[in-house]
Amino acid sequence: MKELQRMLDSIEFIKRNLSSNLHMDEIASVACMSKFHFQRMFHMLTGYTLNAYIRNRRITVATQELINSKAKVIDVALKYGYETPESFTKAFRRIHGVSPINARKNVHPLKAYPKLSFQIQLKGDVEMDYRMVKKDAFEVVGKSIRTTIIGGENHQKIPAFWDESNANEFTNELAKSCGSLGILGICMDFDKQQENVTYLICTEKNMDQVPSDWEIRKIPAATWAVFPVYGAMPEAMQKTWERIFSEWFPSTGYEHAGGPEMEVYSTDDDPYSEDHYSEVWVPIK
Repeated sequence: MKELQRMLDSIEFIKRNLSSNLHMDEIASVACMSKFHFQRMFHMLTGYTLNAYIRNRRITVATQELINSKAKVIDVALKYGYETPESFTKAFRRIHGVSPINARKNVHPLKAYPKLSFQIQLKGDVEMDYRMVKKDAFEVVGKSIRTTIIGGENHQKIPAFWDESNANEFTNELAKSCGSLGILGICMDFDKQQENVTYLICTEKNMDQVPSDWEIRKIPAATWAVFPVYGAMPEAMQKTWERIFSEWFPSTGYEHAGGPEMEVYSTDDDPYSEDHYSEVWVPIK
């Protein structure tokens, strides 16, 4: 479980350096991980993006310092990375609903975001089956949406995208030209801040003429860890993703390779039935 201990080390590192310039490379290096894998692990384990966590912790510590000292607002703002008192006041008001000056009067309730902590334990009560697959680069065709992982918005927008695609017969059109994998849900194009992602409902390209309102994307060659998923969507899929990052990665020593992630769905049964079978494909190294 060294990987989880290193996550705790990184959280402690953030705590000690909230008033310094925190760089993603440095934080990830404390955890001995690549930037991509660290950010995915952090979000899956904590429910926060790394940037959101740092922002919340800085405003919490800055608030405590402002309330319990006579420091000027501008000095506190600059100390915790805000370029101007105005930007600090805007962030402060967004969190607390009151200006820094009025907060000092102690007449308004304030919010605090404590340092994250979590227990390190290997559950081991339910085994995780998986297999390794090497696959050459291939093309997919389909439609996509852009969503954010902040506040779990992706957990609402992606299921809604599936509902819409089923209702307007788009998934039925895909099923007519499915490749060997079936219908795919692919997460790709994570931005540098790990707060936005493209989700593509698609299938392997198996046609000469692609409809004009569909897009073509290339999935690079990779070694994939493939996990079976049993149960109704979207709960069963979301639970498997959580177990991959909280149990499988820490216990195996593999690392996310940074490429697209795939969900593979069968076209033969009802995705909302308890015996539905699907798969998660994660690129690993």
